[in-house]
Amino acid sequence: MKRFLLILFWSAITAAFIGPGTVTTAAKSGAGFGLSLLWALVFSTVACLALQEASARVTIATDQPLGGVIRTLFGRHRAVPGLVLSSVVLGCAAYEMGNILGAVAGLGLCLRFPTLWLTLATGLLAGLILWAGTTRTVARILGSLVAIMGVAFLTCAIQLKPPLTALLRNSFVPTFPSGAGILVLGLVGTTVVPYNLFLGSGLARGQTLNAARLGLVVAIPLGGVISLAILVTGSVMSGEFTFAGLAETLADRLGGWTATLFALGLFAAGLSSAITAPLAAALSYRGFMGHPQDERWRDTGGRYRLVWSAVLLFGLGFGLAGVPPIPAILLAQAFNGVMLPLVAVVLWISVNDRSIMGEKLLSGWASNVWLGICVLVTVLLGTTGVLRTVAHGLGYEAPQERTLLAVAGALAAGMSVPLLRRIRKSRLPRRRVCRH
Repeated sequence: MKRFLLILFWSAITAAFIGPGTVTTAAKSGAGFGLSLLWALVFSTVACLALQEASARVTIATDQPLGGVIRTLFGRHRAVPGLVLSSVVLGCAAYEMGNILGAVAGLGLCLRFPTLWLTLATGLLAGLILWAGTTRTVARILGSLVAIMGVAFLTCAIQLKPPLTALLRNSFVPTFPSGAGILVLGLVGTTVVPYNLFLGSGLARGQTLNAARLGLVVAIPLGGVISLAILVTGSVMSGEFTFAGLAETLADRLGGWTATLFALGLFAAGLSSAITAPLAAALSYRGFMGHPQDERWRDTGGRYRLVWSAVLLFGLGFGLAGVPPIPAILLAQAFNGVMLPLVAVVLWISVNDRSIMGEKLLSGWASNVWLGICVLVTVLLGTTGVLRTVAHGLGYEAPQERTLLAVAGALAAGMSVPLLRRIRKSRLPRRRVCRH
């Protein structure tokens, strides 16, 4: 029972990265390229596991949330913690609108109620869950929503009976269909979301490393399997992707009950992310600004509730006003592109710093190789996202895929040498700076 509750607790991470954005990107990948991009989801799941483990390990080693560690590392350069904190909170607020609208889209596929009422009901439900429970209780509720998502999307995928050999081959043999490069990065970006690293760090406080690793090793691969099921489900659709179009295709292929099941899964994905985005913002803000003994920053404290309420109300307000989601989503992508590589680099440096990790929790060579690959991929992802956002904001067409990847690759190669030097220096023994 303890292990089950532990896995349920850490399933909050799964609930955080499987939202409407993941459903859209994975299903669109299946609709456009069949099963050929399954490997990208497998890679992104393993990358998410590596970065989340590093975030939890840093928190357990220092007894500080990730925000506190960043504040300590860059104490002389206050602009860096300020940039990270503002990016987390504003990014969560921008994504919150899409989360609420995604949940409403799921409800709208099977309920004939006005969109206004569905939006209000979704926002109210998310707010009540956040208000009534502690972080641990909310995390377990999110785990239950993950179970609903899993049953819904896995049932749809299994009923489609995809060839087992094609599933295995495309899951582990990378292929790059023409025009799929940006979509590959998009699949990684919907799984390795920067604010989730702060959420995972907040969940790790007070846990042992073995308990955190057990929860992560089960919960994150489970999320990866659900994402794979979404891609398989989307592969039956042809033409322009829409939620309604996919539901109609499933109904034609398998019966109306699968369309209802898909709608339920989409609602669970939207609602769970509508809860985790405000939760992650509050945990991040508490990590940067709060103090463990300050009553105002506890789970029921006024300042803590003020942060998640502001994020929730921002998303709800946009949803009720009927404002087009594109501007907010572009803003979130821009913040994501700046913050994800920065946080990944900070994590890589931190887990190699003896003054922070000590001897026992310092990263070994195998962990460093994989974290290095993850960091380089986040640089590629961040650079392409920022370039596309800037081009769109200026009214230009986004650069071609090859140009984007070439620029991002050059930046990643250019920063690798000084970063490796910094990591080598950080592994040298010196006075501990992060423990209280």
